[in-house]
Amino acid sequence: MGLLGKLITAPLLPVRAAVWVAERVAEEAEARYYDPGPVWAELAALERRLLDGEIDEEAFDREEDVLLDRLREIEEFRGRDR
Repeated sequence: MGLLGKLITAPLLPVRAAVWVAERVAEEAEARYYDPGPVWAELAALERRLLDGEIDEEAFDREEDVLLDRLREIEEFRGRDR
């Protein structure tokens, strides 16, 4: 792109920069949302609560189902991402 092209598109630089930043923020948010690590940590904490007697088997099963569904969602997303 020549000098004239750069001069013409120069006013768009702030917009391009804002779009670039928004894309990076979205990518980071997506990476955190689809990170299985915290879900596995929650499963471990849930099992500790059951073993310590803080929750009963029924509550454990309900919460475990939610977390396992979340892990399936993450796996499906990662499968599509490849």
